[in-house]
Amino acid sequence: MRFATLRTSRGLRLHVKGSDGYVDLADASGNDALVSINGLAEGGPSALAAAKEASSRSGTKFEKSDFAPVTPNPPRVLCLGVNYADHAIEGGRAVPTWPESFVRGAGSVIGAYDDLVKPTLSERFDYEAELAIVIGQGGRYIKADDAFDAILGYAVMNDGSAREWQRAGTQWAPGKNFEGTMPIGPEVVTNDEVDVTDLAISSTLNGTVMQNARTSDMIVSVAKAVEYFSSFTTLRPGDVIATGTPGGVGFARTPPVWLMPGDTIEVTVEGVGTISNKVVAEVGGPTDWPWMPLQADPKTF
Repeated sequence: MRFATLRTSRGLRLHVKGSDGYVDLADASGNDALVSINGLAEGGPSALAAAKEASSRSGTKFEKSDFAPVTPNPPRVLCLGVNYADHAIEGGRAVPTWPESFVRGAGSVIGAYDDLVKPTLSERFDYEAELAIVIGQGGRYIKADDAFDAILGYAVMNDGSAREWQRAGTQWAPGKNFEGTMPIGPEVVTNDEVDVTDLAISSTLNGTVMQNARTSDMIVSVAKAVEYFSSFTTLRPGDVIATGTPGGVGFARTPPVWLMPGDTIEVTVEGVGTISNKVVAEVGGPTDWPWMPLQADPKTF
């Protein structure tokens, strides 16, 4: 099955892809809890059964602008960093033997076709094509062999990164949490629709392919990612796990390639979908601000 969160006259509503168009899941099932992807994830097998029945119906067609973030309010976005060997090498790092990880907040999430906001405070705004895992039943201490039972499905995401903020300290969170920098969607695609162990993943900037790899190149696989994060935290329904990006990002190129207003960046994961976002300048951001990594005087800290 394929699920999308769509903007409607009644607000954001979860829809399942039907025989034609998209079917409002809460309306079709009579269960108001299924108005969101988090509600679907919490609903377990009975919610998925209701969605399966609804998917046989004819639905409504929507415009791209109607697609909201498929997970508009994820409890957490747990992210793997440097999870492809070629990305480690291009950045001058050794291939990791232990996962790099960080957390994103829900405030950075945007829709699959929304404008991608270049922060005023960043001159080094970069793209990262990624496969996202959306957790279903979740749990704690989930072995890799059982990981797929804990997963609701998968989406495409772009981990838009303000590199100078990411590199200014030893923790990555500032560079990964500017608002409006993480498109995700356009759908959540369930396990029965796609085998994520070996899919093509790519990014394209203004028509030029920048990244081109396969999910089988991951250092920590999808199943192992679930096992790893559930080692230290209970995975909750609706949580997102970002699985890292392959080589070809902007900072590692000569000369570097930074996202600029007017650019269009697309990310595709085979069998899951494509997101496409126009880069726009942040509106109302300060031009004179004390926290600017490229200009900062350490004495002011």
